[in-house]
Amino acid sequence: MTQTALTLTKNASTAIVEALNQCVAETAVTTMLAQNFHWNVTGMAFGPLHELFQTIYEDHFTAQDDLAERIKALDGHAEGTLAGMLDRSKVSEHEGEASDKEMIEAMMKAQQTLAATLAGCGEIAAEHGDALTEDLCIARGQEHEKFAWFLRAHLR
Repeated sequence: MTQTALTLTKNASTAIVEALNQCVAETAVTTMLAQNFHWNVTGMAFGPLHELFQTIYEDHFTAQDDLAERIKALDGHAEGTLAGMLDRSKVSEHEGEASDKEMIEAMMKAQQTLAATLAGCGEIAAEHGDALTEDLCIARGQEHEKFAWFLRAHLR
């Protein structure tokens, strides 16, 4: 049976909020990763990569808000600290310099991780009948798979 935010059980809502907070954390870390690479990319592909990294971080900034607002609609607490997000995230920051290829590979892996995390969150939402969260996760996961494909194309 399809549920809405107000009809979910407390246990269902808690499980979904926890999964969504994982999505927010990884999206936030990936946002900063993209911004870091946007600022620091060099080389023959500077122009297209500079633009792609900006497209990614702008998309992800909006996505963070969409995911956090869904958490609030479920009456949960949206993790809002950088330390908390870094602790939770399966995506890591990148410190120091990197070649354009290293940036592409790191960002591609981050996109794949995000897509998988969102797919898992969508499954949790579906198990509890929360079609609205499931739909949000599917849509976001598709965006991350698209970005992973764009990045992979630079490596071939």
